[in-house]
Amino acid sequence: MFGLGPWELAIILVIVVILFGVGKLPELGTGLGEGIKNFKKSYRDAKALDVTPDGVSTESAQQKEAATSKADTSKE
Repeated sequence: MFGLGPWELAIILVIVVILFGVGKLPELGTGLGEGIKNFKKSYRDAKALDVTPDGVSTESAQQKEAATSKADTSKE
């Protein structure tokens, strides 16, 4: 997990307890959990709601490929 061993995690936990105090830890955990939950929900909703008109993405890709191939041939 990100190259963090048990000692590094313990040190981080001690620093968090010193900075925020024991009383704030449940609030921090709740806020972090809600933030992650909202992020996942918005990510799922964004994937479900695709408002890109049909053919727009393929046309853009074809235009980029054509421009790239023209640029490559002009370099040679």
